[in-house]
Amino acid sequence: MVKKEADSKKSFVTVTQVSSPIGRDESQRKTLIGLGLNKIGRTRTLVETPDVMGMIVKVGHLLKVEHS
Repeated sequence: MVKKEADSKKSFVTVTQVSSPIGRDESQRKTLIGLGLNKIGRTRTLVETPDVMGMIVKVGHLLKVEHS
C-alpha cells in the first residue's frame, strides 16, 4: 500500500520535440531516442526522475518542456 501512495505523488513532465537533431552530436540523437522522441512534433509524458531530467537538460534546445 505504501507503493500506491508513492505513485500518486509522482510528478510528470511532458516533452515535445520541436527541432531536428540533424547536424548535432550523435549522443544528442541517441538521447532523443531514449526519451521516446525521433520526429518533430512527437510528444511524450514522462515521470520526472533525475535520469529523465538530465536527458532533458542535454537536449533541451530541441524540446518544449511542460511540467505538470
